Parts: sequence; C-alpha cells; structure tokens
Amino acid sequence: MSSYVNLRGHEIWSLEWANNGEPVVLLHGGMSATEDWDEYILPAIKESFHVFAYDRSGQGRTGDQVGSLHFEFQTKEAIAYLEDVVKSPAHLIGWSDGGIIALLTAMQRPDLVRSIIAIGANYHYESGGEPIERWEASEEDRQEHAERSPDEPEALDSKIERMWGIWTSEPSLSKDDLAKIMCPTLVMAGDDENFSFAHITSLYEALPMGQLAIVPGTSHFLVKEKPELAQAIIKGFLSDLEPPVTRIPVRRRKL
Repeated sequence: MSSYVNLRGHEIWSLEWANNGEPVVLLHGGMSATEDWDEYILPAIKESFHVFAYDRSGQGRTGDQVGSLHFEFQTKEAIAYLEDVVKSPAHLIGWSDGGIIALLTAMQRPDLVRSIIAIGANYHYESGGEPIERWEASEEDRQEHAERSPDEPEALDSKIERMWGIWTSEPSLSKDDLAKIMCPTLVMAGDDENFSFAHITSLYEALPMGQLAIVPGTSHFLVKEKPELAQAIIKGFLSDLEPPVTRIPVRRRKL
C-alpha cells in the first residue's frame, strides 16, 4: 500500500507492506527514492517483517521543506515517522544517506531502534575516499524529478547544489558518538566503496554491537550489483540479533 500521509503538517509519500512480524523501515539514499531500491531489499524481509518506507522531504515523491536535505532535519523526520506512522520500535535498513540517518536516529532515540543495517554509509564527510564530484542533472534525472516530485521541475538544480554542499560538510560524527549506539548494527559496504577501508572499519569497530560485511566485486551500489548476496547477508543478520559466538573472539571478548 502506498499513499501520501500527513506527517506533522507535511505530506510525505509512505509505503507499507503486509504485516508479517516486527517492523522494518527502509531509508533510501540521498537524492533518491524508495522505488529506486526497495525491490532489491524486499525479498530478504517481506515474508517475515512488517515493512515500511517513505520518501524523505525534498526527495522522491515528497515535496521540499526549508532545510529538508540536512541530516538534522532528516533525522527528526525519521523519528516523527517512527512515532506517528510505525508507532513502535523498528529495525532500520538504510542505504548511503539512509544509513547515516539510521545511525543518527539510534543515537538520539535508542528506544525507537531495534537494529540497524547501514549500507554504504559514512559517519564523517572526511571519509578518506574519492572526493565527491559535482554533477549536473541529466535529461533522465529531470524527467524522473518532473514525474515524481510535487516540486517545480526547476527545483532540481537547487536541490543538487544544496545536496552537494551538505555531502562536503556533513555528517561530522566521532567514534565516541558511534559508541553510544547500543543496538545490533550491521555495516555493509562494497569492496570498491566511495569511502576508505579505514573509515569503514573504524565505523564498525566503534559500534559496541557491530558486525561488518564487505561485499566482494561491488561498489556503493552493492544492493543492485549483487542483490542475492546482499539479501542473504541481510536475512542472516536479522534472523539472529544476539552477539555472535565465534571460536576465537578478539573484539567481542568483552561482550
């Protein structure tokens, strides 16, 4: 089921699938939409969970608001969605910016987050990877924006400019900030990710209940490049959220 819902005075595009268990919320990537990636994740979760998703303000099928592309705004929006629409704690699966929002939400409202799967997410804009390049909207981008967004077609250029500025200055979390996240958290990344391996592993190592999956032969778009492998990892993680028991624990010795 998909429809616009009023979230504290603003219409957002919300989706909900059959109630088959605990709630899961999908958080799409930046300058993207739910429909750009949900089909790659749903096979792992729709038979066992109650899946929700929404397009964030200024993206996909949801109209813009003042400051809506900043992570602080998007985190407040995620919290409002969990409180007003989902109405219970949920597992969060976020890709790219969506993964960042999942981490921030768990830091601010741990009572609303059961677990996190952060795919291709960074915790600081200085992530040691390749510099973010400016880009211009293609004709395909413009057509997609015109078909989806309630905003004026010419708004796309200003959104891209705003988003580029945000990606080069946000987020700015520390490892001490990440250490506050006490729920089971899976960090997933491609082996040819936008961020350095040092950044990815430091994210994982800072999380008290972290797990790490580097998907071979993939990039930032790992969920689309190797969907079956990504789905298997997601399904396995969510099937058992207890701390892993391994034969030679090193980082987990104190758990």
